[in-house]
Amino acid sequence: MKSFGMTDIGRKRKVNQDYLFFSDEPVGCFPNLYIVADGMGGHKAGDKASSYAVNRFVELARKETKELPFLVMERLLNEVNEEVYTLSCKEEQYSGMGTTFVAATVVDGTAYIMNIGDSRLYYFDEKIHQVTMDHSLVEELVRAGELDRAESRNHPQKNIITKAVGVAEDVQPDFFIVDMKENSRILLCSDGLSNMVDDEKLEEILSGEGTEEELAEKCIEEALFYGGLDNIAVVIAQNRNGR
Repeated sequence: MKSFGMTDIGRKRKVNQDYLFFSDEPVGCFPNLYIVADGMGGHKAGDKASSYAVNRFVELARKETKELPFLVMERLLNEVNEEVYTLSCKEEQYSGMGTTFVAATVVDGTAYIMNIGDSRLYYFDEKIHQVTMDHSLVEELVRAGELDRAESRNHPQKNIITKAVGVAEDVQPDFFIVDMKENSRILLCSDGLSNMVDDEKLEEILSGEGTEEELAEKCIEEALFYGGLDNIAVVIAQNRNGR
């Protein structure tokens, strides 16, 4: 695997509440690890939630021994969720904080993906596919047939998420498996990218020439070009050797 990640505060926000991690080297029992989190809450709370969740997850992962990826991911996220929730209850400045969380590890060509909230993972192999499903009010309306998918992009309640890390005692993420072909890519991102840049443009970027760093920079540039209304976080990883 070969990856790169970057985040940008955008053009409208005063604080960057997005946080990420990427490693092509082993992290505990994971042969590689990629994470994007988008915090929510007050001035300090969202920033704290995303950075704490990611750093604590990685810290715990480094202590793990070999086990099925999903079992480890779920156990670690539950522990992180409990800690973030406890912190938000004890510290007034962090009251009500929470964060989205999307993570992936690629084992022998298979991507194991976990997400909660509306940060996304896309799979690209000549065409782009959204793998994760947003935990948001608008997405629920789309699934129920009450809202057209095309109308959902600009819906006024698009940013209302229905699940997040740290907002309740229990957390229930979704899990996905993707068989990655050689030279295929995964893109993890916050809604600061997916709300600003449509899938067609993302597909165009990912199909272009360039390193993972150059492609990530292009994603950020596009989000800023279309307004940069939110913080932007991007992690791109390519399966270079079919492993």
